[in-house]
Amino acid sequence: MPPAPARFHDPGSTAFDFGDSVLVRCPRCDGIAHFERGTTPAPRVICRSCGLCGPADRCARPALWLSAGTRHGELWAYNLAHLDLIRRFVAASLRERAPWYKHGRKMTCVARLPAWVKRAKNRDEVLRAIDRMRDSVIAG
Repeated sequence: MPPAPARFHDPGSTAFDFGDSVLVRCPRCDGIAHFERGTTPAPRVICRSCGLCGPADRCARPALWLSAGTRHGELWAYNLAHLDLIRRFVAASLRERAPWYKHGRKMTCVARLPAWVKRAKNRDEVLRAIDRMRDSVIAG
């Protein structure tokens, strides 16, 4: 008997839910840093490598740390929680939607993923890219 398929149930998260603390490249040392949007009076960048802790430019957020190119396109995530949500979605062979999907909010985080990420034939390549991104946080 084959094993039960891995299931994914869409929690209804949006990109806004993950945007408060974003992993970015430090503008000073190019190491891993945090971009915190919810701080007052202005968003700030915090880097543990070089000690940078200051306001960020409102017009331009630093480049995302969690991004990887594949032959199909660019895959990115705001932070590890966002990356984990994408990984669980891609790895699942059975993807379920909530009953409200037909009549309610449809633009959840996983619904907005590009079609090439959702295709089963690209699953192994996308999972490898996600694992590379997760390893870069641990090694960085």
